[in-house]
Amino acid sequence: MKRTRLWLAAVSALAVAGCQQWSAELSQPLAYPHSERGELVEQLHGQAVADPYRYLEQLDSPKTLDWVERQRIFGEGFLAQIPNRDTVQARITELWDYEKIGAPFVRGERKFHFANDGLQSQSVLYVQDAGSSSPRVLLDPNQFASDGTVALSGYSVSPDGKVLAYGTSESGSDWQQWQFLQIDTGEPLADKLEWVKFSGAEWAADSSGIWYSRYDEPTGGNKMEEVNYFQKLYFHTLNSPQSQDRLVYDRPDQKEWSFGADLSDDGQLLIITSGQGTDRRNRVFFQRLGEDAVLPLIPELQASYQFLGNDGDWLLFETDDHAPRGRIIAIDINRPERSAWKELVAQGADPINRVRIVNDHLVVVTLKDVLADINTYSLAGEHQQRLTLPGSGRVVGLQGRRQDASLYFQFNSYIHPTGVYRYDFEGREVTAYQTPNVAFDPNDYVSEQVFFQSKDGTRVPMMLSYKAGLKRDGTNPTLLYAYGGFNISMTPRFSPANIAWMDLGGIYAVPSLRGGGEYGQDWHHDGRLEHKQNVFDDYFAAAEYLIDHDYTQRAYLGAYGRSNGGLLMGAALTQRPDLFAAVLPAVGVLDMLRYQKFTIGWAWVNEYGSADDAEQFPYLLAYSPYHNLSPRQYPATMVMTADHDDRVVPSHSFKFAAAMQHAQMGSAPVIARIEQKAGHGAGKPTSMRIAEYRDIFSFLMLAFNQPLPESL
Repeated sequence: MKRTRLWLAAVSALAVAGCQQWSAELSQPLAYPHSERGELVEQLHGQAVADPYRYLEQLDSPKTLDWVERQRIFGEGFLAQIPNRDTVQARITELWDYEKIGAPFVRGERKFHFANDGLQSQSVLYVQDAGSSSPRVLLDPNQFASDGTVALSGYSVSPDGKVLAYGTSESGSDWQQWQFLQIDTGEPLADKLEWVKFSGAEWAADSSGIWYSRYDEPTGGNKMEEVNYFQKLYFHTLNSPQSQDRLVYDRPDQKEWSFGADLSDDGQLLIITSGQGTDRRNRVFFQRLGEDAVLPLIPELQASYQFLGNDGDWLLFETDDHAPRGRIIAIDINRPERSAWKELVAQGADPINRVRIVNDHLVVVTLKDVLADINTYSLAGEHQQRLTLPGSGRVVGLQGRRQDASLYFQFNSYIHPTGVYRYDFEGREVTAYQTPNVAFDPNDYVSEQVFFQSKDGTRVPMMLSYKAGLKRDGTNPTLLYAYGGFNISMTPRFSPANIAWMDLGGIYAVPSLRGGGEYGQDWHHDGRLEHKQNVFDDYFAAAEYLIDHDYTQRAYLGAYGRSNGGLLMGAALTQRPDLFAAVLPAVGVLDMLRYQKFTIGWAWVNEYGSADDAEQFPYLLAYSPYHNLSPRQYPATMVMTADHDDRVVPSHSFKFAAAMQHAQMGSAPVIARIEQKAGHGAGKPTSMRIAEYRDIFSFLMLAFNQPLPESL
């Protein structure tokens, strides 16, 4: 009866929220807050499709607001009763509380870096002036709002190192406001740029202003619901109002096109890349500065082209054109025909992950079975050196300019805290620049890579991390985290919270599913559109591997994923509820028939397809989590979202949670964890992130019937 006592302890105080206790045999489900079930049925391509919770798409309606508040109170009340939940929070906080420093970068005669003293909500931007022996605070985002919910969402320092352009976002929104700061004095400029979304800031060579992209101001009542089309590229001149900004390029005939700008190394050419949704392919245009004409370089959507730099009229790109694992080419803008292209670095066995030109070298990071490898090449494509890394893990944050003598980068793994490293091109050696001191000994933990076979025989890698000495007896609490989409690679990354999970005796497992970019574009394409089921099958095979090899068993296996990974969690619930004791869909895309009708959802059609298309509708309906729920016993489920998520609008999670509570025939709980003044995840303050991990781990251990310890 241990399980009975634990469940009852968790819910005994919930009577005030309208909850009834389970019986001794756990045969009665929770009494959830009431969700009105409508009778809406639509005919889509000749098929009747029910949508009983459509009203929850009206995010500002009194009915939805009332539903959200009741569900939020219910979920918070449930979680608050888990014994020793504060123990988990204390350990996560202890691990999180260490100084974090980013890789430095130089502009003009100044050096800049980000740092966080440990538990600050947002990292602080520091500047070290020429001739100074110590840095000073330039911009502290923690001063933006008392609760830490206004975040720094973008930044760019002028080439002369005198002005900072920076974007801010409220409550995790994708919408940005860009502002400017004099670096000498710290005084703000009057300039403000509104209605910016999915844009950086590219400075003119003379530091007179920036190129940026924006949308027209939404005209509807709720910014989170209105679809975003017709992005435009502008140039903003410093010390002028936004109303006077010069329109550089737009396409009124192409509502889905988006624009990004890069300035050539010599400051003479503006390179304009045009994307279409989340399709990795892009078009390329250019403009000779001082001239009005924007000319096509690669006018068709045929491959991905990432601009790296230039040598005169020769432009260098990393591309997957005729190279699904990537190659580096040069194109002469005077002879852009394919026959005149030069290949500098040919496609290799491992996919290119990122490239940067530093010290007149191509610095190329590739992935070898998900793990980072770095090689340098001359600008003519001659291999120079393979860098020695601190271990097996992930490389990010490449910093350095074309003329710099050093490259800076960050390295980490699941058990190796993020450190900053320096590569000296003259000495040809990698040295530690800054490594953190975290409240654990990495030698007490293990991170190993295994491989398993998916349903169709495909070989898939998975990283397993846990405390040393773990016994493979099938009783280990296991968190299986995955994503599987949009060409995003699940490379190793350090999280202090995951060390706390391992301290609880847990295994942290991350498979690299198809749909990601771990093995190049072929791997990605095998997990998108009509092949999306491969992603789910890979994930289920990962779970079965963990069970078959005695790492864990179903009673101790939890599933967790965010965004596109939240869709994966929905599929886990509807397709294989037998595999998991608990499932946590976070900010998930869960209604696959209507996702494209809100904010930027249309941009994902290239990845998922659209139910508006009669040929794509059947496979979307076949796996859409919201539409495939039916009365049965489901695992313990915590649906996670935030009230200001304007990327994956929270109505996905609202509708799914209501439908889950209606369909649950077993006694395992189905709760909604709804954050306030938060969005899709970016810019979330530290305290909110720690609380989220606390609740994830506590909910999982409750579902596994493994009491939390009184101390860690």
